[in-house]
Amino acid sequence: MDIIQDLKWRYATKKFDANKTLQPHKLELLKEAFNLTALSYGLQTLRLVVVTDKTIREKLVAEAFGQRQVVDASHLLIICIDKVIDTEDVDSHFDTIKTIRKTPDEILDPYKIQMNETIANMSSSEKQAWAKNQAYIALGNLMTVCAVERIDSCPMEGFNPEAFDDILKLKSKNLESVLLLPVGYRADDDMFSGFKKVRKSVYETVIEL
Repeated sequence: MDIIQDLKWRYATKKFDANKTLQPHKLELLKEAFNLTALSYGLQTLRLVVVTDKTIREKLVAEAFGQRQVVDASHLLIICIDKVIDTEDVDSHFDTIKTIRKTPDEILDPYKIQMNETIANMSSSEKQAWAKNQAYIALGNLMTVCAVERIDSCPMEGFNPEAFDDILKLKSKNLESVLLLPVGYRADDDMFSGFKKVRKSVYETVIEL
């Protein structure tokens, strides 16, 4: 189906069918799509936490201001950033490049040095802001893949990250939750699913020079 029609079909699902579950291959597809997200420098400072256990998710609902999508969806995807980002991440990234591409050091070293200098000169707050920007790229990528695969999703910023991190013990993994994306299938009685999409015209939002 035309991707524009897929994107028109997509909406921020308000009510999921709690009895419908993603098939394993669909979940694997979303994991792979997340891993293939285009990120700055190719440096993967993000992690995807997939929460299936509904007992855990029930504990998270209150920290998401009562939004039932957290527990009623098939799975809850949580996009996290690394709390600490340093030159070790850069070194690891270039080690992976060498392993996969067999690129010699004399070609990689100038880029590695430049990237290490960039990371070293950033403050902790700058690194966190930069990583959060990458998280939004991953979110958009996942939402588009969901639309193409006819998987419903609901991007969510409205939650208490610190409480989520405590409940899921993310701090011990050097992670900080940033965004939520419940995924699954819309309920038949979700009245919002039939609403027409409200957007300005393309002529108002796109400027051609």
